[in-house]
Order: sequence, then C-alpha cells, then structure tokens
Amino acid sequence: MTENMDIFVGLGGGRRIALPLRRANRHGLIAGATGTGKTVTIQGMIESLSAAGVPCFVADVKGDLSGLAMAGSATGKTHEAFAARAKEIGDDNWSYAESPVQFWDLFGQQGHPIRTTISEMGPLLLSRLMGLNEVQEGVLTIAFTVADKEGLLLLDLDDLQAMLVHCAERADELTTSYGNVSKQSVGAIQRSLLQLRSQGGDAFFGEPALTMADFIAADDQGRGIVNILAADKLMASPRLYATFLLWLLSELFESLPELGDPDKPVLCFFFDEAHLLFDDAPKALLDKVEQVVRLIRSKGVGVYFITQNPIDVPESIAGQLGNRVQHALRAFTPRDQAAVKAAAETFRANPGVDVTTAITELKVGEALVSLLQDDGAPAPVERTLIKPPRSRVGPVTPVERGVLIQTDAVGDKYDTPVNRESAEELLSAKSSEAAAAAAEAKARDEAEKAEAARAKEDARLAKEAERARLAAQRDADRQMRLDEKDQRQAEREAANDPWNRAITSATRSASSAAGRAVAGEVTKAIFGRKSGGGASVVGGLVRGILGGLFKGR
Repeated sequence: MTENMDIFVGLGGGRRIALPLRRANRHGLIAGATGTGKTVTIQGMIESLSAAGVPCFVADVKGDLSGLAMAGSATGKTHEAFAARAKEIGDDNWSYAESPVQFWDLFGQQGHPIRTTISEMGPLLLSRLMGLNEVQEGVLTIAFTVADKEGLLLLDLDDLQAMLVHCAERADELTTSYGNVSKQSVGAIQRSLLQLRSQGGDAFFGEPALTMADFIAADDQGRGIVNILAADKLMASPRLYATFLLWLLSELFESLPELGDPDKPVLCFFFDEAHLLFDDAPKALLDKVEQVVRLIRSKGVGVYFITQNPIDVPESIAGQLGNRVQHALRAFTPRDQAAVKAAAETFRANPGVDVTTAITELKVGEALVSLLQDDGAPAPVERTLIKPPRSRVGPVTPVERGVLIQTDAVGDKYDTPVNRESAEELLSAKSSEAAAAAAEAKARDEAEKAEAARAKEDARLAKEAERARLAAQRDADRQMRLDEKDQRQAEREAANDPWNRAITSATRSASSAAGRAVAGEVTKAIFGRKSGGGASVVGGLVRGILGGLFKGR
C-alpha cells in the first residue's frame, strides 16, 4: 500500500512539487554540475518509489547510493541541516528509514554477479561493446546465424571464440551462403574479444544468467526492492558499462508484457553518468536506445538519465524525457553557456522564474523542476528546494555490505558460475572426433604402408635367399665338377707314373709269397742292390704294403 499516489520531490513556488506515480514511467532527466545535489535528489526519489512499492535499479558510480540500505543518523551537522530543510518544506512526517536493497556487481566483488549469455546480448550490442566496424559486425552476425541454425549455444566468450574459429575454418562454404567471411575480419574480432576479456567480460558472460523477476520484486512489507549496481570499477570500462545498461533495458523490453498506462511503474531505472551511453555511439546504436526508451514506457518501465550536462543526451532521446530536474550549471565556458541556454529552453515557461539566470544561481539542494502532471502535461518550471533523504548519505561499510549481501532474498543463486555443454564443448568434441578419425585413418594408412613395406622386405629377402641358394648350388656343382676333374687328372697322372705302374703290376701278379719277392725286386729296382740300411728299411715297408695287399686278395 502507498501513503500517497505521487512522489514528493520538494517545495517550489510555495506549493508541493510531486510526480504522480502513473506518470513516473514517462522517463526523466536529472542534470547538474558536480556537487550540486544530484545524488541526494536521486536518493530521495528512489526512497519514495520504493515506499510506494516500485522496484528500482540504480548504477552507483561513486558508492554513495549504497547508503540507501541504512537509515540515516540522527546526529551531526548533516542531520541538523536535513531536519531544518524538512521543516522548511513542510514535510512533517519526515524521519530516517532504510530501503530494502540488493547489491549487484558485474565482477562479483561488491554484490551478486550479474551475468548474461552471448546469445542474449546479440550481435548488435556485442559489436558496440567490442567497437567493431560494419564489416566485422557482419561477420559476427554470420557467426550468430550459423550457431543458431546448427543448435550451438553461445553462452560465454569461449563459446563465441570457438564459433569464430569454426566459421574461419568454413570460410569458403559460408561465404557462398551468407557473404564474405574473411579470416582477417575474424582475426580482428578475436583481438576485440581479447580486449573485452581484459575489461572483465569473462565475468559478465555466462550462467546462471540474470532472471528479471529478481529485479522486479518487493519485500515482505510491500516495499519495492532497490537494486544497486556497484559501478565504481565498471566506470573504468565505459564501453562495458554502456552496453550492459542498454542490454538490461532491451531484456526488460523483450520480457515484460504490454501494460499501457499502469497506476504505477513496474520498475524505474536510474542511469548515472549517462553520457557514457552516448559518447561515440554509432547511429545504429542510438536508434536502438531511442527505440527502447520510446517503447518501454508501455511496459511500465521508467528510465531516468543522470548526467552533468543536459546536452550530453541526444535530442532524439531527450525528447522522450518528460520529467526534468535541473541542478545548478556553471557557465564558465562556451559549451557551458550553450548548455544553460539549452536547459532553459526545455522547460515549460513560468513567468515567475527566470530559468537562464536561476540555473547558475541555484544552491546545493535546489533545482529547477518540471514534472508531468496527472493529465500528462508538464508543469511550469519551479525553483524547488529538494526534500532531504531518509537513508544514510554516504556509502555503507564493507562489513555492512557483506551482511546485506548474505541476508537478501537472492541468496547464493548467482554466486556460483555454471558451465554447461555449449558451442565450445560441442565444437571441441567434434574437433576431437575429427582429430581421432584423422589419427585413426593415419594409423591405418601407416599400418598398411608398414605391412606393404614388410611384404616388400620379405619378398626381397626371399629373392636374396633364392639367389643365395642358387649361387650355392652353382658353387657346389662347380666344385663337384672340379673334384671330378681333379680325380680324373689324378688318375691320369697315376696311370703315367712309373712307380705306380710298378706297384700296380706287382699287385696284380703277386701272391702272398710272390709279393714279398716282388717287393724285393721293386726295392732293388729303386735303390739298387747295394743301397745300404735305408734301402732295407724302405724295402721292408714296401714289402709290408704289398704283403697286405696280396693277403687281402
């Protein structure tokens, strides 16, 4: 339940300045130089929206808005100043109170991690995030198309990188079907992915992805949950910051139903340092932002841009912002003077307020305010004293933040990353299968080659063995012939030898008795009759031989 069906902003022109809840989804702009009170204004508006049951999201660039989680302190000079201001504007019910808060952090350090998948981000926003040119964006779109057609989930940066490699390997095939896919463009995208990883993109892409229902929630008292994104570190990666904010709006636009004009917003966004969303943005992206801002109103979402200079917001976007709070501007430079003039011209005129002069004279905590009225028309601009916040002005301590993170409704739902099977795993498996098949084919070819080599070697060895056998046979035959020849030669020589002839003759004619006589005759024939002892020895030998021969016969 809500106490009032409007958001009290402050006192101006002697009247209560408030924004009807049913007009809070008409978007808004809160601008002003550093130190003029923008943070306090934002804090007060978020407190009132939360109390009315409207969930909010705010990017906390300096860390000050984390104080929304704690009630303000009733001591010190700040308390005295706030109490005096509350009395001055007639806010008799003002008192310190906290708001229900959930802390988020893309890097998971000062809040629950916020993740999305590569597929949910889409090629347009991803191209913006990586700063790709038109040709490279076209190649990235082809990669998304092929992944979708082949059922390959793109969840994290590893999936996208694997998909790009896959497309490069199929460049010739894909060029025929979808257009030129050059390896140079793929290489440029890969380098951009490397830069994105260095900015912390690995932490942003993956699962579990953020469920929008966790943003659009209320506590047990019916107060809208205030979702605070820790953006101090994120500011060092402005491209990631801008793309994340645009992605969040796009996701809400796609997931929320059409509501028309609800009694109160479903969700209100407060984008600090809004110029980062538009600096150097290509026209395609600006068109996307304009489209989302223009159409998301009917989904019950209000978008509020916070920036130092109102001219930071492109005119096509600024024209959609019906609620305006302008804090002091400093007209020190020509650009500042142009900003003052531009801001003055955007308000509905009020004869009692010299806007151009007042913008440079506003005190801290004062603002020129023009909000939509219940009938949808903008109220005349009023110089307004902004109501003081109920929550702490300043950041929570790390210990307080830790306790709040552990005890909120989200719990540990997003704290542990999940890596399910997706494009990287599937393509890796296919690559492994292809590599295994190639290795098997190679092994088979090598085995066949080895078998052929062995068969060839065996044939060579058999041939050599046969040659050796034939050579040995030839040598044996030749030796046999030589032996036979030598035998015949020996026989011929023996036949022609007088000594042999004598022995042969004696052998043939002698008996055992005659043999001895023949032997004696032979001995005498050789050595003579008076040969001495030597002759008698040889003669005895001859006689023994011949005697044996004859005895054998």
